[in-house]
Amino acid sequence: MAIIYETANFKVEVPDRPFVSREEGGHLRLNSKINVTDRTLLSREQAIEYVKLSMIVGQALKDGLAEQGVDIGIVNYQEMGNWAVLKHREPLMHMHIFGRAKTATKQRYGEAVKLPFRETGFYDGFQPLNEDDIHAIKNAMDKLLASDKYRNF
Repeated sequence: MAIIYETANFKVEVPDRPFVSREEGGHLRLNSKINVTDRTLLSREQAIEYVKLSMIVGQALKDGLAEQGVDIGIVNYQEMGNWAVLKHREPLMHMHIFGRAKTATKQRYGEAVKLPFRETGFYDGFQPLNEDDIHAIKNAMDKLLASDKYRNF
């Protein structure tokens, strides 16, 4: 996974094997650098950082991919970790951020994201965000971070 942004406690990554293909809205992960299993274990300051960063990343995904011709109608935010327990590991808190393109055909707009196990083949052919997408998302993040709403982030 390529890291596109980091704070003291979190990092934003581009999955190599996305759950939503880039032309259908794309997929980013907000990973914790803190060893916690869920958000209830975050400090007040960490929780605020986590929520603000998710807001910035979601809007940047939508704005950046719009420049790339992907018409995202909504962004979904999902905290998971279910597959870790199947491997007898403690889950590490993380959030999946999914763009949901209005023109999507596999992860259809308006439906819940489908997340079958990898071995089903469902994700075969899904494309990760490319370098141009990542550049557009980073630029959108920079603009948001300079805005009045997020300037003191």
